[in-house]
Amino acid sequence: MRAVVQRVQRAEVRVQGEVIGRIGPGLVVLVGVAQTDSDADLKVLAEKIVNLRVFADEQGKMNRSLLESGGQVLCVSQFTLYGDCRKGRRPSYDQAAGPETARRLYDDFVAALRAHGIPVATGQFQAMMEVELVNDGPVTLLLDSEKKF
Repeated sequence: MRAVVQRVQRAEVRVQGEVIGRIGPGLVVLVGVAQTDSDADLKVLAEKIVNLRVFADEQGKMNRSLLESGGQVLCVSQFTLYGDCRKGRRPSYDQAAGPETARRLYDDFVAALRAHGIPVATGQFQAMMEVELVNDGPVTLLLDSEKKF
C-alpha cells in the first residue's frame, strides 16, 4: 500500500458538489492499493500513520502523534498512486489492485485507523472527487509498505 500523508488544518472531500467528508486538524491520507497488498500491509500502514510524530508539542517540535494530538483523518482512495510513468507519456496502472480487492483493503484500512480511536472521514470509492485542504507546515510524507515505509 502507498500513502501520501499531509498534515492539515482542515480538509473536505466532495462528490458532485456535495461534501461527504470533512475534518478539522489532522491528516489527509491518500491511499493506493497494489495487487500484491494484504491485510498485514494495511494493518502496518495504519499503525505507522497513527503513531507518526508530526504534530507540535509544547515547544513547537514535531513530537506528537495523531493519537496524542487528538487529530482526525480524511482518508481518500487513490489508485493513481500506483501510476508508473517510466515509459511514454501515459501512466500505466498495472500494479494497482482491481476494484474489488482495492475496495476491501481500503475499507479494512479505514476500519484499522478507527480501531485506534481516530475519527475518520472518507471519500467515496471509485468516485470523481474534489479534495480541498489547508496544508499545515506544509508537512507531506510518502509511505510505501513494499519499501517498509
